[in-house]
Order: sequence, then structure tokens, then C-alpha cells
Amino acid sequence: MYLNIVFLPLIGSIVAGFFGRFLGGRGSGLITISCVGLSFLLSGLAFYEVGLAGSSTYLYLMPWLESDSFHVDWAFCFDSLTVVMLVVVTFISTLVHLYSTEYMGEDPHLPRFMSYLSLFTFFMLILVTADNFVQMFVGWEGVGLCSYLLINFWFTRIQANKAAIKAMLVNRVGDFGLALGIFGIYICFRAVDYATVFALAPQLCSVKLSFLNINFDALNLIGILLFVGAVGKSAQLGLHIWLPDAMEGPTPVSALIHAATMVTAGVFLLARCSPLLEYCPNALFIISVVGGMTAFLAATTALVQNDLKRVIAYSTCSQLGYMVFACGLSNYSVAVFHLANHAFFKALLFLGAGSVIHAVGDEQDMRKMGGLRRLLPFTYAMMVIGSLALMGMPFLTGFYSKDVILEISYATYSNASHFAYWLGSFAALCTAFYSIRLLALCFLSEPNGSRRMLLSAAEGSWPMGLVLGILAIPSIFIGYFSRDLFIGLGTDFWGNSLFYLPSNLSIIDAEFMSTGVKILPLCLSMLGGFASFILYKNYSSTLFLFKTSFIGRKFYTFLNRKWLFDKVYNDFISQNILDFGYHFTYKTIDRGLIESLGPFGISNVLLDQVNKSRMWHSGYLYHYLVILGWSNVIFGIWFVFGIQFLQVQVLLLFIILWSIL
Repeated sequence: MYLNIVFLPLIGSIVAGFFGRFLGGRGSGLITISCVGLSFLLSGLAFYEVGLAGSSTYLYLMPWLESDSFHVDWAFCFDSLTVVMLVVVTFISTLVHLYSTEYMGEDPHLPRFMSYLSLFTFFMLILVTADNFVQMFVGWEGVGLCSYLLINFWFTRIQANKAAIKAMLVNRVGDFGLALGIFGIYICFRAVDYATVFALAPQLCSVKLSFLNINFDALNLIGILLFVGAVGKSAQLGLHIWLPDAMEGPTPVSALIHAATMVTAGVFLLARCSPLLEYCPNALFIISVVGGMTAFLAATTALVQNDLKRVIAYSTCSQLGYMVFACGLSNYSVAVFHLANHAFFKALLFLGAGSVIHAVGDEQDMRKMGGLRRLLPFTYAMMVIGSLALMGMPFLTGFYSKDVILEISYATYSNASHFAYWLGSFAALCTAFYSIRLLALCFLSEPNGSRRMLLSAAEGSWPMGLVLGILAIPSIFIGYFSRDLFIGLGTDFWGNSLFYLPSNLSIIDAEFMSTGVKILPLCLSMLGGFASFILYKNYSSTLFLFKTSFIGRKFYTFLNRKWLFDKVYNDFISQNILDFGYHFTYKTIDRGLIESLGPFGISNVLLDQVNKSRMWHSGYLYHYLVILGWSNVIFGIWFVFGIQFLQVQVLLLFIILWSIL
């Protein structure tokens, strides 16, 4: 059963990929939906056995890499953390597969698309079920590959090409950090399997590791390098620039990347490595600060974005910041709880956005929409549910995890935690603002689109509506029903899959905080949502005057240009690397050194010398005798007077060359 969970999506991907031209779009969709759906049902059984019944499972498949003391197996570990991720990934993936058969129904390459989606799911399952860091790295690289293939699915579009390359290159930076972290783990622990590494972690607290010729505390260095990998995949500050550009892919791809796969991999890695990170206080400090800054920066950037999918993409980046700084505060269970909750309402938002885009002729600019609540009432209702859950409104799913993260950050009593708390609280205000702004511009304001677009707008077919309806249920209820199981005081659900040092457990303190601190994020959310509704419902003149003022225009431009991250990267990094590559690598080495030694260098010299040597071939024997005689005389004089200054090796070399000539 457990192996079927992992390998069924691979089977569906292979069948759709190699036999899709015979099966057609509908046949490929049926095969892949069946395989991923069966994997979800089996994941539900695994969740019952492992999570609820407490029967963790370990499966040894076969040895993989053997070299002296380096030993890696193909093995699968199913514990509480794994089965939670399995249920989330397979559930979202099944619905995205079903949604895609209708959303992409007219695309001639639908079998290829379904094959890529199933392959994406397979690699994510490999990542979360791996028993060691090397096997996990296979899934890690696999989801990166599939994200490239899916973002670049419409490969004739130059923007899709650029976005896919950007995602791949930015993730290479994070993957390089993760690879260094795995190398460091092997150097220190002489093993890469989780059980050995986590068991030995307390014994290596005082070990030093040399990196870049500087001695660092080994565990802190490894923790930071692992976090660099998480920064790349989970789009944290600095390496977040690929995530909004990933919107160039089809909308189902965006939903799968942002809800269940790819971006959740970094948070999963931090949670999985909790027994290691607990002994890395400096690394945890950096994780907390970077997570809080990411939540704030992404939320402020989303305030003024006009592309429907980019607004939701930046909200994903912001929510990932919450999860990351929860991990930095050693509250991994709360981070994973928010990850699971976030997956449902973020998938609902993205697929709802896809329904809107599908209805208005692939228009994504919110300024050209408006008035869609009468034309798309069901989609409007689903988007309202998703937006309110994202805002953390009471009794919806997001409320039960996001507010707990902020309470814990306030109750931890450290500089990093309070820094993250205030940035996270302000990010909550911004989240409510851009969520209501999205609803107002798309659905509530007066129509701004063309007449032709509005006349053709209509709800999607039943598969799209069914998927949205199914996702709305967990977006409302799953947080309430699973709160006590995942983060309730005294719960033993996580078992040994997550680890806390007793000094780092602040969830108990969070229960006894003052009411004012507890409800501050909620009050800020309601304030942001109300302000956005007032400003954008009827396009307030106050908003227009602020945007056109000197300060307002600068402020708007700065945020709209994403805090100028792209400009800094392009002007100071990318352009300099390209200039260096052209002027040095290409002109000096390729066109200069290599061609001088190669096709236009030595070959031309040799050819010229051969042409000149023809003058010595007169055909007369006495000419050859004279040359041979004088050569012997010169060689004899040189041998008598100069050879004592040369080494024997040089003499032998000269004699050999002379004999050849």
C-alpha cells in the first residue's frame, strides 16, 4: 500500500506521456486522475494507520550508493509528518488534475500537461517520504525540473521561457546551499540517513567545521546551509523573485506549485530537520528574521499589483514567511498546521482565479474587470471564502493557524520573535487589504472590461465548479476540526517526527497571553479589509489623489516594482555576469586563446612552415649533403661547449626532436 502511494502517480505520468497520442486528452486525464486519486485514498488509510493509530512505517527497498563508508539506501519513512504531507499533496493534486481536464480541454498538448502534473506529484511524494538526505535531494531536484517544464509548458511564449529559466536558475542557488549542507552533514556525521544524523546531533554541539577557510560551529553552519535550500524552494527574501514570474504557466500549475508542491518543500525540510535545528540557535535566529521580513515584504508588494494571479502569488510568499518564522521559533507543528491549512484555501483562490480568467477571455489585469459578481456568482462566493480564510477571519481555516503563529511569536520573548511578531501583524493588515482589493476590483466595482468580454463571461463547466466546491469545505472547516489534533496542548500526534527542546516550547505561554495581544492581528486584519473596501468599492477620489501626489507616486512605484529587487539583480548581478561572460570568457578565451591555439593558430603556423620548407627540397643530392654536414658541425660545437649547462632530460628531448627532424 505504501509504495503504491508513491509510485501510482509515476505510472500515470508514464502512461500519459508515452501513450498520450493514442489515449487523447480525455483518456490521459482519466488515467492520471485515477492514479493520483487512488494514491489519495491510500494516503488517507496511511494517515489513519500512522497518524491516528500511531503505527509508523519504515520500508527498505534496496541499496543505492556504496562507496567505502558512504552508504545510501532506497528506503521510505512514513511517520506523522510524512502522512500529513501525503494527504495534502495527493488531495490537492487530484483536484488540480480534475480541474485541468476542463481548463486545458482545448489544448492539443493536454496529455503532455497531465503527464507533467503527475510527475510533479511523484517527485513531491519522493521528497516527503525519503529516509535520507540524498533520496530527499532526488525529489527536491525533481520538483524543480517539473516546475521548469510546467511554467514553460506554453514554450512558444517568450515570457514563459524567461520565467522558467529564472525559476530554474534562482532555485539552483538554493539547491547549491542544500547540497553543501548535505556534504557538511556527511563530513560531521559520516551518514546521511535521518535516524543516524538526528540521533547524533546533541553529541556534535561543540564540533567545528572549516568553510571558506574559516572555522564555524558545525551545526549552525549546516542549519544555515539547509535553510539556504529552503529559501530557494519556499521563496524567502532574496530568492523570492522567481515565484511571481511563475504565473506565466497555466493556472492549474500555479495552484499546484503554490498550494501543495514546490514551495512547501522548504518548510517541510525545516520541519523534518527539527532534531538538528534545535541545536542550531544562530540558524534559528536567522530563520526567524528572514521569515518575518519575507512576510512583510511580500504583503506590501501585493498591495499594488494589478495582475490577478500575481496578487495571490505574493500572498503565498507572505504566508510562507509566517511558516518559516514559526519554524525559526521552534514551533514546527504550528508551521506544518498552517502549511496544511494554507494549501486548501490557496488552491481555492488560484483555481477560482483560473475560473475568472477562463470566463473573461484570459484577461488577468484586475483593472479591466469589475462587475463579475452577477455574471460569476458561484466563483464569487468561492473567492470570498478563500479570501476570508486567507485574511484569518474567525471560524475559517486560516484563523486557527495564522493567529497562533503570531501569538507564539509574541510569547517567545526574544528580539527575533518580537521583530517577527510586529512585521507579521502588519503583514496581516496588508493581507486583508489586498484580499478585499482583489474582490472589489474583480467583482464589486463597476464593470471596466470591454463589452465583448462581459457578454462572453460565464461560469465554467461542472468539473471546475465541483473542484471549487470541494475545496471550499476544508477552507472553512479543516482548521477547526484538526486544531486540537495538530497543535492542541498534550497531543501526541506528531510522536517522534518533530522535536522540541523544552526551553523552546512557547505554545503554552501563548495560551495565557492577554486578550489584547491575541486579538490585535484580527483587529488589524479587519481594519485593512474595511479600508480596502471603502477605497476600492467605488474608486475613492482620495485614493486617486494619493496615487497621483509626489509621495504617493513614489510609494506606489516602489512597491509596484517589487522593492526594486529585479532591478538590483539585473543591473548589478545579471548584467555584470553577462558582460564578464562576453568580454572575458567569449572574446578572450573562446575567440582568443582557444582559436589561437586551435583552428586559426597552430594549424596556420604549421601550414605556413610546411610551405616555406619546400624551398629546401631542391632535388639535388649535394644540397642535402651540405645541409647535413653543417648541421652536424653546429650540433657538435653546441654539444661540446653548451651541454654541461643543461640537464640530461633536456638533452634527451633535444636528441629525440633532432632525430625526428
